[in-house]
Amino acid sequence: MLYQWEIGQHTPAHIIATFLNVQKTEGEEESFARALFEGAVEKREELDHELREHTQHWRLERMAAVDRNILRLALYEMLTYPETPAAVVINEALEIARRFSTRDSVEFVNGILDAIRKARSAPLPDPPPRRTPPSP
Repeated sequence: MLYQWEIGQHTPAHIIATFLNVQKTEGEEESFARALFEGAVEKREELDHELREHTQHWRLERMAAVDRNILRLALYEMLTYPETPAAVVINEALEIARRFSTRDSVEFVNGILDAIRKARSAPLPDPPPRRTPPSP
């Protein structure tokens, strides 16, 4: 749906109406798909900012549209649904890349999402030691 939204430049409501109705999804599956799509559209600028921080030598605008939108969707899910392990989200993204993009895209998507996962799960550095003021 993100790909269709970006390339077709339709409103999210139009994409939902045309895509979900054609796919005949229902219940939790439809709700989850809708939440991911609407959330990724709403947070696109923030997602793109984070993706830019982890894509060395790649501008988002130069990425294949399929890859860019797989990354956005997976990143949104990682940030919004922490109860889903990042490894599961990444594996789902890789399956989508295998099906809808190129062989090289799988490694590309995996590298970026894994870098984000590692950066987000890295422990915070220890604060610098406190200096005690000299006694008078």
